[in-house]
This record gives sequence, structure tokens and C-alpha cells, in this order.
Amino acid sequence: MTSNRRIMKAVIPAAGLGTRFLPATKAVPKEMLPVVDRPAIQYVVEEAVSAGLSEILMVTGRNKRPLEDHFDRSFELENALQEKGDVAKLSRLESPSSVANIHYLRQGDPRGLGHAVLRAASYVGDDPFAVLLGDDLIDARDDLLTRMTEVHERHGGNVLGLMKVGPDQISRYGCAAVTATEEDDVLRVTGLVEKPSPALAPSNFAVLGRYVLAPDVFAVLRRTKPGRGGEIQLTDALGEMCENGTTGPVHGVVFSGRRYDTGDPGDYLRAVVRLAWEREDLGPGFRAWLGEFVGSRVGLTAVPEELGAA
Repeated sequence: MTSNRRIMKAVIPAAGLGTRFLPATKAVPKEMLPVVDRPAIQYVVEEAVSAGLSEILMVTGRNKRPLEDHFDRSFELENALQEKGDVAKLSRLESPSSVANIHYLRQGDPRGLGHAVLRAASYVGDDPFAVLLGDDLIDARDDLLTRMTEVHERHGGNVLGLMKVGPDQISRYGCAAVTATEEDDVLRVTGLVEKPSPALAPSNFAVLGRYVLAPDVFAVLRRTKPGRGGEIQLTDALGEMCENGTTGPVHGVVFSGRRYDTGDPGDYLRAVVRLAWEREDLGPGFRAWLGEFVGSRVGLTAVPEELGAA
């Protein structure tokens, strides 16, 4: 079942409370925490725009107004920079909203990812659409989303981003049961399990936070009962769609490129370091400093008391 409908719409769930980053997220949305010099949510929006998705819906919650402000224009700041002739900083204010229409809708009662996606039903209508989760940042040099839309246009149905993980990590993700296809990077997904123990995981393929979905998913989500954590899980709905076969196939695109996880403080710090390391403008000086810093710590024969927690 092929689909000749070009995907134009993206849904970005952004209603989470970010409790793992407290107290920083008490008044600042987790999505607005800076990853080097841009908030995490901007990387996700830029990825959607780069894949040709010009209509973006953010499903937000209370205290998320800074997201709207960030993607709005700041005339006062722009004018101040223009008067100073600071072209470099002015160019950094250019927002993806200049080439995409960004809309906002509150989730209300936070009942899980499946519920957040279901809130987008009236916006999506009968069109296929992409879902991008903000904890997973995909390097701009590795275009996963475009590849997923190509697979959807060829096969129809739903397409998931997949990545290989170790047995010690699989319980952090949705896990896919898969069979091979004629394409090396495309698998047929035959089942899904939300955050299984290593012993119960059907494979080592974890679901990455990228989806291309057919609108049929909304009917399934409406009847999906709360699952793990008492929430409506998108994984459960997609698992049913794998099994019944009446809503089209479910495929997975295996991603082996550069991904940065911002889901918890440790992963967030690693993402900042990796992205700063790669930057052409910041990288050389940062790499030199980081090498000296690590070398000085490794070379210490005794850690001074004031550095004991470093």
C-alpha cells in the first residue's frame, strides 16, 4: 500500500514537566534548556523544517509560554542589534518560524505520549504526519526524517525510527520485534513492547523518538487503555496496529548516525559536550581546554579535597 501524499505536518509533544531537571525546570520549560547556544526544542523544529515539514504543532502544557515567545519575533532586540550593526548576532535570531507555520495546543491533563498525539487529531485531519520527541536530537548531517518519509511514501502505513542498543539499555525504550526486508536499513515491525526487561525484549532495536504516522492511529489511540505508568502509550497503539494488519504495515528505519540524548541530566551534559566538540567555531578551543582539563584530572595522584566531587 503506497502513499502519494507528501507529509507536510509535524507534531512535537512538549507538555512534560521535566522533573529530572529540577530545580532548573521549576520556572523554565525543559525544552528551553540550552544545548550549547540554542534551546533543545529549536534543534527539533529545525530538523522538521529541513525535512520539508512546513506545518508544525507543539502540544504544550502549563508554564510553556516561553516556547511560543522563543519562536516569535523580538522586534526590540532586532532593532537594538540593527542599530549597533551587529549582523552576526542578528543572523542568529533567525527562527525556523520564518519558513514554517508553528501552532500551539495545550494537552491539558498529562496522560502520556499517546494522549498528547491524540490531542493533535483535529489539526492533522486525514493527513499523514510526523511526530518528533524533544529528548532525541538528531544531528543535522544525518537526515533520518527524510528517509522515514520516503519509506512511508513507498509503503504507506506507519514508520518508526529504530536504533540498536545494548541489553542494559533496552528497558529505557519501546522495543520492536522485527523481520528483514529487501532494504538493509528498513525492517518490518511485527510487534512492540514498552520498556521491556532484557529477558523479555524481542530484539535489540529500540524505538527512537521519531515517527511517521498514518491518521488511522487516532482511532486506535481512542480505544487504547492506559498502560505502563498509568498513561496512554503510543507504543501500545502502534503494537496493536502491527498485529491487526488492517491499518497498513509498520516499518522501521534503522538509524546509525549521530544522536544526542537530552532525556536526563547526565545524557544532557554529554550532548552539550559532543555538540560543542563538533562546532567549527567553538570546537577547536573547547577541545583543547577539555583535553587539558581531563588530562590534569587523570594525572593527579591525589585529588585535593576541594575537587573531590569533580
